[in-house]
Amino acid sequence: MLRVQKSNKSMDYYFSIETKAVAEFKDRGSKFLAYSFPVKTTNEFKNYLQELKKEHPKAVHHCFAYRIGIDGDNFRASDDGEPSGTAGRPILGQIDSKNLTDTLIIVVRYFGGTLLGVPGLINAYKTSASLVLQCTPVVQKAVEINYELQFNYTEMNDVMRIIKQYNCTVYKNEMQLFCKVEAGIPSNKLDEIVASLEDVKNLELNILN
Repeated sequence: MLRVQKSNKSMDYYFSIETKAVAEFKDRGSKFLAYSFPVKTTNEFKNYLQELKKEHPKAVHHCFAYRIGIDGDNFRASDDGEPSGTAGRPILGQIDSKNLTDTLIIVVRYFGGTLLGVPGLINAYKTSASLVLQCTPVVQKAVEINYELQFNYTEMNDVMRIIKQYNCTVYKNEMQLFCKVEAGIPSNKLDEIVASLEDVKNLELNILN
């Protein structure tokens, strides 16, 4: 008997980046190195920030912004010592201008000896973020709903065939006598995938919060 609990998500797709990139911008001696990263968690962001701080220990600022998750509620912007609103917000503005999520941009600044002023800083961080986003393609991704599949080992081939056929993402699997798989199922194909799974004997499907 297949038990299914559906999600109430209505979005089918979102936009993000898939690859890291770097771009450089200079203004009156100051150098701005912008790095973009695809991220799924705040821990990933912290790791990238620490890596860049180690790579650029003499830089005066490591400003950043990120937005994570399809609901857009997980975001942060930091000026890292620059005047309030001159760095983090312009960076985040560029992420939002392309309607991106799961995206992090860190801009490393080397001071060139000349103060740029508030308008100059806003332009420098905005331009740096814009340049680095031009270096990595924006991709459309299917919104996935995470489910746990439980089934007998004898049904593994049928289950994995369906997962592969519909481009589901496998996050965790335990292949024993009784198998357990955690997978992301594209929300726009949920009914179709469930219909295919209904043909698998003794499979239980439950949504993961």
